[in-house]
Amino acid sequence: MPTRLNISYAKPMRLTDFSYELPDELIARHPLSERSASRLLHLATDGLHHRSVRDLPQLIRPNDLLVFNDTRVLAARLFGNKATGGNIEVLVERIISDDTALVHLRASNSPKAGAKLFFARGQVSAMMLERVDDLFKLQFSQPVRAVLAAHGEMPLPPYLGRDVEQADNERYQTVYSHPDKVNSVAAPTAGLHFDDDLLVQLKAAGANFAYVTLHVGAGTFRPVRTEDIRDHQMHSEWLNVPEETVAAIRETKAKGGRVIAIGTTSVRALESAALYNHGQLQAWSGETQIFIYPGYDWKVIDALFTNFHLPESTLLMLVSAFAGRERVMAAYAEAVTNKYRFFSYGDAMFVER
Repeated sequence: MPTRLNISYAKPMRLTDFSYELPDELIARHPLSERSASRLLHLATDGLHHRSVRDLPQLIRPNDLLVFNDTRVLAARLFGNKATGGNIEVLVERIISDDTALVHLRASNSPKAGAKLFFARGQVSAMMLERVDDLFKLQFSQPVRAVLAAHGEMPLPPYLGRDVEQADNERYQTVYSHPDKVNSVAAPTAGLHFDDDLLVQLKAAGANFAYVTLHVGAGTFRPVRTEDIRDHQMHSEWLNVPEETVAAIRETKAKGGRVIAIGTTSVRALESAALYNHGQLQAWSGETQIFIYPGYDWKVIDALFTNFHLPESTLLMLVSAFAGRERVMAAYAEAVTNKYRFFSYGDAMFVER
């Protein structure tokens, strides 16, 4: 699987090309009372239109296919102590066996191999086995999923700047997430806007639905630190694009419908499955480190429903690759002027090429 895209530019793409000023009060720190009540900035072929997410069925054409990411978020954050008493915070990145996981770990001093860690006031322990790049491999005294179910906390994005509340346990999950696919440490946040009523209305408007799975890693929040964005190394995420989704996409294209990705995670899953198969979409499962930025040759998607993303983030670069950097940055400026709500619990965009 190609982990980097070999794209040539007339000049380097600079990190500052994807910067914008965002007033702090426009960060949506809590969800609205209703999922589909958010505003929708429609970036259409004829310009910008201010709408509501509830208007989405009006923008759908018969035979359009909406592709959702059906992953579910783990209660992946744990708090505990080292044997010396020092506080630690653990974010489970990936469960690799019944009792073993790769985690991000915050402590005053990183534990060494063989060190014991304690959680839930000593009810659960873990042995630090080894470092794996910037992650720690921990072996727990109990099954990892059981530990998280009993003692884990929903891993809200750091930029929300607040503690987890009871409502987050439901609102930081999509209504269509699959109960057997609990492996993400961040929600596919574009999907948070969809409620059951909106899904019914989309069906009535002639839309068809298909699903992919991409388990979102904490690396989605990793900042780009290289001035030339081509030097940035993406994190790895596991995905599955099933045969029935591939068949639905082929049928959609044959009937003249559009493939509409619901969120950047659906984009990364579909485009990875195509890249792995030499540009032709086929069913595929595996790890991807796909980095999509302006200059990318699109293989699958025709439209994109997405949230507003952080300045200088790889997700903003992906949207810019799809719709054009200048066009997207102008839309973001319009959103700031009109006081749209930003990030995971914020408003949304419907982007047409």
